[in-house]
Amino acid sequence: MIVFDLTCSHGHRFEGWFASSDDFEQQAKAVMVRCPVCDDASVARLPSAKVHVGRATIDAPRTTEEPEAQKEVVSGIPDELVRKLREIVRNTENVGNRFPEEARKIHYEEVPNRPIRGQASKDEADALREEGIDFTALPPFLTRDHH
Repeated sequence: MIVFDLTCSHGHRFEGWFASSDDFEQQAKAVMVRCPVCDDASVARLPSAKVHVGRATIDAPRTTEEPEAQKEVVSGIPDELVRKLREIVRNTENVGNRFPEEARKIHYEEVPNRPIRGQASKDEADALREEGIDFTALPPFLTRDHH
């Protein structure tokens, strides 16, 4: 994963996680990258002095909290924070491709509020945003099964 410093046309600065520079360009062109503050789709990369690498070239120290086969290095993010974020994701209900339907039910209070995750197409995501339903895309390193 690569972490890019981004800004919207309103000057809000934020970070985005992408598989590659091309991945960012494709998502930005498809209007999938939006400002988390104002939802502006006009997003640009900022120059960054940080150097990001995808994988460590030497073995990272192992902890007893994560089995050896599941150890993954996420550049620029402390291990403890990655573990906590994964714990939060594990405590959500994976509704799969029913995400748009379930998000609407929760938003319109047809079912009790609960944390969910799942998949939505670009058109479905745009429709949810138009309805005022707040959600965010999760980077793949958080949604891979690490059990």
